[in-house]
Amino acid sequence: MPVRETLSDTGRRLPLSRIGQRRQVVIPKAVFDSLGLSEGDFLEISTERRLIVMKPKKLVDAEDVLTPSEAAKVRTGEAELRRGRSTSWRAPKYDKPPR
Repeated sequence: MPVRETLSDTGRRLPLSRIGQRRQVVIPKAVFDSLGLSEGDFLEISTERRLIVMKPKKLVDAEDVLTPSEAAKVRTGEAELRRGRSTSWRAPKYDKPPR
């Protein structure tokens, strides 16, 4: 199927999609690829000022939630990164060699 295009208000060429029988919309390949989407990904759909807004979303398994101590370690690490302090994972320093 050929890609149809329309002109935006600024004169830019934009891909055009049509709503199918079951309210399905095909996301043009260029848009799909630029967002790094994959088949089976989830999108959050909402409206803003009469526009349809689609945001890629990742689902998190309830068992994958951090414990309070893990969350504290993540916050500490993020704070260190903001201060410019980081250690490369390519050359970690161990007290003992890993098993």
